[in-house]
Amino acid sequence: MKKIVVFASGSGTNAENIIKYFAKTEIGTVEAVFTNNQSAQVIERAKNYGVPSVIFSKEELIEGIVLQKINEIQPDMIVLAGFLLKFPENIIAVYPHKIINIHPALLPKYGGKGMYGMYIHRAIVGNKEVETGITIHFVNENYDEGNIIFQKKVALSGDETPEEVAGKIHELEQKYFPEVIERLLEGKMS
Repeated sequence: MKKIVVFASGSGTNAENIIKYFAKTEIGTVEAVFTNNQSAQVIERAKNYGVPSVIFSKEELIEGIVLQKINEIQPDMIVLAGFLLKFPENIIAVYPHKIINIHPALLPKYGGKGMYGMYIHRAIVGNKEVETGITIHFVNENYDEGNIIFQKKVALSGDETPEEVAGKIHELEQKYFPEVIERLLEGKMS
């Protein structure tokens, strides 16, 4: 069984979806959810499935304490699912090509520091984009610049609200993120 750890900062709908998906497979299991937000809803979601949560501060992330906790698990994959802090190079160095992130836009557009959640969807609507989508990519030392693994597009009519765009993106995330993780764990993607 492959070991997965998930990092999330907020509500945790993607984390919960990943936990549920892998509970039904033989390939892997979510060993822990790591969060930098002690009031994040992801903690309760993980608890509902018997998955432990590791709560940490930004300082603990930077100083290597989080790396020690990850090393205790020895995960095959680290999944960032709505994790808002910059991932530290000390973890990336120990787990090269084992850390992935999902971004709610078609990178390289709408990526970088400060581009997350509704900020992206408002910008897409404001720029009258005809399509958007999701990007799953490897994590490197720069925000949203790691090698792209998978993208899925969705057409926009031009009259959606940012909230409607967010809904379309959420559907793509829920469908494709666990499937891509599974294919990576099976060695069918790189």
